[in-house]
This record gives sequence, structure tokens and C-alpha cells, in this order.
Amino acid sequence: MHQLSESHLFIFVLQILLLLGLSRSLGLLFTRFGQPAITAEILVGVLLGPTILGRGLPALHAMLFPDDPMQQAMLESIAWLGILFFLLVSGLETDLSSAWRQKKDAMVISMADLLIPIVIAFIPVLFLPSHYLVHPDQRIIFALFVATILTISALPVTVRALQELNIYKTDVGLLIVCALTINDITGWVVFAIILGTTTDQGMSASEIVTVLFTTLLFAGLFLTIGRKLTHQAIVLMHRLKMPEPGSSLTFICCLGLLGGAITLKIGIHALFGFFIAGIMAGDSKALSASTRHVISQMVRAVLVPLFFASIGIHIDFIAGFDLFLVVFLLLLGIAGRYIGAWVGVRLSGQSREHSGLISIAHVPGGEMQIVVGMVALEYNVITETVFIAIVFGAIFSSIILAPWMKMSLNKSKKDNVFRFFRREALLPVIDADSRDDAIAQLCRNAAGVLPELSEEHVVSEVLARERDMGTALEAGIAVPHARLEDLESPLVVVGRSQSGLDWNSADDKPAELLFLILTPRGEADDQVRILRAIASAMRNPANREALRHAEGAEGMWTVLKTIITED
Repeated sequence: MHQLSESHLFIFVLQILLLLGLSRSLGLLFTRFGQPAITAEILVGVLLGPTILGRGLPALHAMLFPDDPMQQAMLESIAWLGILFFLLVSGLETDLSSAWRQKKDAMVISMADLLIPIVIAFIPVLFLPSHYLVHPDQRIIFALFVATILTISALPVTVRALQELNIYKTDVGLLIVCALTINDITGWVVFAIILGTTTDQGMSASEIVTVLFTTLLFAGLFLTIGRKLTHQAIVLMHRLKMPEPGSSLTFICCLGLLGGAITLKIGIHALFGFFIAGIMAGDSKALSASTRHVISQMVRAVLVPLFFASIGIHIDFIAGFDLFLVVFLLLLGIAGRYIGAWVGVRLSGQSREHSGLISIAHVPGGEMQIVVGMVALEYNVITETVFIAIVFGAIFSSIILAPWMKMSLNKSKKDNVFRFFRREALLPVIDADSRDDAIAQLCRNAAGVLPELSEEHVVSEVLARERDMGTALEAGIAVPHARLEDLESPLVVVGRSQSGLDWNSADDKPAELLFLILTPRGEADDQVRILRAIASAMRNPANREALRHAEGAEGMWTVLKTIITED
């Protein structure tokens, strides 16, 4: 029996200090330059692992990361704890209700983006040389796993890009997020079933059917009855005035552990249970945006970097690097996901202006692809060489996402969006006690400016859109919006709340500056350009202060004319 010594603890603490400190420092530097933090986290592992430090200073590497089973188990345990909770947070950030309300278009795009990439990848991978396979006699299973991995898109990476480009709150952004949400859920169900039914060669046909049935039953129960019970539990905690966000954090962590335990008992990976548990909790509207933000930051700032950095500690990226395989899987993955999404966009009848943008949004593999690849490696389904190729593909596809999306946006028509603002559509003072009351006042003003609009209909449409995805932009800004059938030209109504209104913002700040954006039903491009221009202007604190303190409607008009420009 191994006994934990002070030497073990010292090395363990030193390992965590190096991995976490360097990963976070380098990650913040990378994100400042528009690159995903995961690149920095894996790079730290590569630098400290056998790839660089092990080659250059083998004695130091052996001291920091000794070949001791207990020492290795300690680091692996904390790393896997990180990725388990990463899946929990990924589920927490998945808005199942919004995805379901957008199910018609989102489902078409998601299913095309799931099925077509599998078909595109499966046949070429099936004919890879035998030395890339762990078991050459199991070529079909190998091809199925790799093809499934290559279909997975990274929702967190895409959300960050949408936020950076100021289009996250638009209807196009909502559709992208909903389609990727369905893709994530369906993809994980498919992967979990394949993993559970193909990796155990001793399973009978009846056992395979049992795993398939129990997996679907687990997901179905957790996402229906489980969602309702979880919501009621969170509401009860609020009624009892339990301390937040600590109470919600503990409760959600316990849900993840419960989900992981159940899925392990079923015979599939615990990651799936954590992911489904996160979705179950995240769908509760009683869980505030600020609480979600705190939970997400805790996991992403401490636990997640340790997992991705630890990958490089255990794998030699030089010894396992194969240029042909890296390029092959990279092109296969990007092409498959892009083509699949593009076909889905065309089938769903979306406008041509945004077909490219939506398709590009499905390209990144990111963290999710690496996580799934790591699970496949753990189950001895793929080799380290294949896993390294998957890592490079996931990172590269994440790096190119934001620049590629920006190029797509820049191809759209340009004009001065300020022409959609009207002096008579300014409300220097909004006297409201709630978000809904403020929206009603903004809509009443819009109906006064454009008599052809029905105030009740506009309020109904704006509130329905608000339920799909909140429109708070942080820093005291909110951009409620809707697309209307009976509108000929866009209209922007601007209002100010002196006391501020609760808009469920991630930074927990009350909304003071309100921009109601109304656009014709078929003009998604106008909505994107208007919202981008507003978000870009409001990122500047000086612009926000100038608009807050402008004298009356005339003062607000002067400020807006200065700060609202085409982004």
C-alpha cells in the first residue's frame, strides 16, 4: 500500500503552481491578442513535458514530474476533476429551452452538421494506413470514432467569437448558438453510445441494447423531469435566502457528481453525466447570469487549465507528430463541419447573407474535440499520433474562427446605420420598475413614431425574443430587439433609466442605457449591423458617460450622432 509523504505533497503543490500559474498568465496574454486560452494551456504542458523540458533538461523534468505511480495519479486526478467540471459548466452554458424554441431551423442545421461530416470523414479515415490504428482489425470502429470526433464543434469558442464581433445577441447569433447546442447534445449522446457499446469487446447484443436504452433513458429523464425538479430546488434555495452563489455552486456540483456516477454505472463515461447535469441546472431561469458567471469563472480559471496543461505533460508532441495526418484530419474536419452546416443553412431557408457566417461558426473543434479525443485515447481506441493530430486540428480551427467570421461580416453591405435613429424616438427618462415595463415604454414610443405599428404586437414580439436570449450587454447596456412583418425600415429607440433596471446581466449591473432595435422580418443583416455599431460604441466608457449625462433628447441626439458609426 502506497503512503502519501511530504515529498509527494511538495512535488504536487509545485506541479500545480507551475501549471496553473503559467497557464493562466500565458492564457491571459493569448486572449488579449484574440487567441484561445486553450492554445496557451496546452503549450505550457508541451514546454514542461517530455516534448521540450524532457529533451533539454531531462534531470529537471524527472525531478518535477517523476516516474512515480502515486505522484502521477495525484496530478491525473486533479486534471480529470478539471475536465469533469468543464463539461458541467459547458452544460450549464447550454440553453436548451432557447434551442427548443428555435428547433425548426436549428434542428435542420444541427442534424446536417452532425450527419454530413460523419459521412465525409468516415470513408477517407477508413482507408488510413494500418500503422495509425491501435487495432488494425478494428478499422470500422476506429473510423467511426474519428469521424464522430471530427463532427464536434466548440460552442464556447464560437460564443467567444460572437461576443468579440458584437453579434452574440442578434437573431443570427441566437440561431448559431441554438444549432450548436443541439449539435453538442446529440453529438455527446451519439459518442457516449458508441463508446459504451464498442469498446467492450465482450458485450453481447442484449448488453449493447441495454446500454443504448439506459443511456437514452438517462438523458431523457434528466432533461425532462430532472430539469423541472432542479428548477424547483433552485427556487426553494432562493426562497430560503440561502447564501449565493455558494449554495447554487454546491448544488450544481453535486448534480454533476450524481450524473457522473449514474453514467459510470450504466457503462458510459462520467463526462456525459456531468454534461447532462449541467444542462439540467443551466435551464433554470432562477439561476441568475451573475451566478452562472461566477461558477464558470471558478472552473475555467482554476480547474480547466490544469487539464489541458497536463495533456502536454504526458505526451511527446514531437515524437508523435505526423505532418500528413495533421493536415489530413485538419482539412477533413474543417471541410466536413463547414459543408454540413452550409447544407443545413440552405435547407432551413436562411438568407444568403449569413449562410457563410453560420457555416463558419460550426468550424472550430476547440476544447470539446480535444476532450472527446482524450477519452478515445484513454479507451485505447486511437493512437497518440492520431490524438496529436486531433489536438492540432482543434487548436488551428479555433484560432482561425474569429478572423474568418470577421472577413465574412465585412463582405456584407455597408452604410450609415445612424439613419435608423430618430430624434423623436429618444426617451431621456424611462420611469419603470421592471424590464418588462421599460420595454413597454420603448415600444409605445416606437408605435408613436411609426403609427403602422401595433404597440401590443411589438411588445409581445420583443418580450418573446427576450425570453429566447437575454439582451443585456453588461456595463449597464441592454439591446432588446425584434424583427417585425409589418415594418418597412429599421427603427432604433433609445431610452435612459436613471435608477437602472435588473436585466439579468452577467456582470450583475442594472441596465441604464436601453436601445430598442426593430427591423423588418427578412432583414437579419440590418439587425446585425445596427447591434454591432451600438455595441462597438458602448464599449467605450467615455461614450457611455456622455450618453448618460446628455441634457434631454437634444443632448442625447448630439452624442449619438457622434458615437454611432458603421463598425
